[in-house]
Amino acid sequence: MKELEFEVPEYERRLAAVQEAMHKSRLDAIMITSEDHFRYFTGWHSPTWSNLTRPRYAILPRIGSIVLVVPSSNTIITARTSWISDVRTWVAPCPSDDGITLVREAIREVTSVHGRIGAELGPESRLTMPVGDFRRLAKEVSPVEIVDAYPLLRRLLNVKSPAEIEKMYKIGQIASAAYEALPGTLKRGMTIKEACTLYKCDLLARGAETLPYIIAVCEQYGYPCINLEPSNKKIENNDILIIDTAATFEGYHCDFNREFAFGGVQDLVRKIYDIVWEATDIGIEATQPGRTVSDVWQAIAISMEKSANKLGVPFEPVEVGRMGHGVGLRMCEPPSIAPDDNTPIEFGTVLTIEPNMVYHIDVKGEKRRYVLVHEENIAVTENGVRLLTRRAPPVMPLIA
Repeated sequence: MKELEFEVPEYERRLAAVQEAMHKSRLDAIMITSEDHFRYFTGWHSPTWSNLTRPRYAILPRIGSIVLVVPSSNTIITARTSWISDVRTWVAPCPSDDGITLVREAIREVTSVHGRIGAELGPESRLTMPVGDFRRLAKEVSPVEIVDAYPLLRRLLNVKSPAEIEKMYKIGQIASAAYEALPGTLKRGMTIKEACTLYKCDLLARGAETLPYIIAVCEQYGYPCINLEPSNKKIENNDILIIDTAATFEGYHCDFNREFAFGGVQDLVRKIYDIVWEATDIGIEATQPGRTVSDVWQAIAISMEKSANKLGVPFEPVEVGRMGHGVGLRMCEPPSIAPDDNTPIEFGTVLTIEPNMVYHIDVKGEKRRYVLVHEENIAVTENGVRLLTRRAPPVMPLIA
């Protein structure tokens, strides 16, 4: 029985779009090896991606059908999860030739016109194959040239279909509900790790597929850095706990955070929470077709600078860097909501809106650096901007 995550016409549409792009770019084919591109074009999905012993390849030709080159042990997985009929296998692992001969022959079959094939070579891309095998393949297909096709692929993947957006809405609602339920189970004295375990268990119980990413930290005046793994530090009175998660449903991610206060909130922290909460609304409103993501960054930065000036707190937009990014089959996808990213916003764009503000507080005679962050996930649709997550409360949840 097939276990396709989309109807076959959805995959056919994707293949037609990449073939049109290849024609314009004078490419005979694109070789893909990374999990997200594999899942997007072929439907193939399995937890065995974590096993680096057995690579997998798909050749997307400019004309004709996709060729899958996978280990023979993946044959049943391929039959169940993929719509592709041309499947070539080898017995793996075979370090002397882990599918490279099959890939080479598939490439030779489709490179008679332009003598150029694309691969995942650019910023943020990954080759899920040994570098040595890639170098060998480049020699064996010569004089065919291997060029970077990552920008071409990202232009396609950055525009989500309504069916994709529905999956992202589902995981956004699952994670939002789990966040909303969390104050009923949190208490002082438990560790950050214990708090995150409660959240992860609830996410899975509500229908999340995987939890590839969860970070958390808590301190009395906020958090000095957001990108910390959950620790065994105990939550104390007047601490602020942040949890940021990227959970998935059928491969598609949500990526957003929530904050919780224990006992009380410092006045300055409460006011900065207001600033980033309001800036999130500004960012959502600014995300409109015809604008660029740099326009969204500018709207958020102006809003935060005005509010910070009223509060008498310095605001340096360069220090906070980007204030959101794309999201989809990867937790973090291009574009970046940053001052120098002029990627246009269009129907199907899905973004995290992520204002963040750095501030300093005197703690026992020492000036310490903290940051507060808000993050929501949105999709640009023909019916307007759609919130994929449930909006964070305007007042930080207080746990007595």
